[in-house]
Amino acid sequence: MFKIVLLGDGGVGKTTLIIQLCLNKFMDGYDPTIEDSYRKHLIIDEQPCILEILDTAGQVLSTAYCPFVNADLQSIVRYFGCRGVYCFEGSVDTEGEGFVLVYSITARSTFERIERFRSQILRVKDTESMPIILVGNKADKVNEREVGEDEGLACARKMGCDFVETSAKTRLNVEAAYFNLIRAIMALREGDRKRPKERKRRFVSL
Repeated sequence: MFKIVLLGDGGVGKTTLIIQLCLNKFMDGYDPTIEDSYRKHLIIDEQPCILEILDTAGQVLSTAYCPFVNADLQSIVRYFGCRGVYCFEGSVDTEGEGFVLVYSITARSTFERIERFRSQILRVKDTESMPIILVGNKADKVNEREVGEDEGLACARKMGCDFVETSAKTRLNVEAAYFNLIRAIMALREGDRKRPKERKRRFVSL
């Protein structure tokens, strides 16, 4: 099983990206999510995979809702109470193996806050890197674009992760986003399996 967490500001289309993958339909209109989880069976590179996908509340890290302009996790937890702990710290620390960071190409403010989501993930996980994919959603709304594709690519390169623009409405690159993230998790798991064996072989050879 692969445990995936979607993070991003409210209204960027996190839920619609999940519904499109799991149910193959587009859910129009914005209904703020508290937190929900979904499960999807897929074949990726000829390997059966079960995805458990957690859809989080966008406002947990959004300065539009939080009075702390440079809020750290502790400030957010104090402000939102247990809901903040569960929606972010609990989801990331306990459940997240890989993360989809979502912004809307039609709202620059959602793009500008992406780095804060990534920083909080690494802080909670106490690591320097995690399997992450950066997703610029609502690519069908070309006439409303505020964030260039080149900007998204540059941001992903800076963070050391994959990048793709998607449209939950047309299904553009929806599967590709999840597939690429799962491949990154697979590679990490494979590396974790090999390292103990390599250490053991070196010990025996001495």
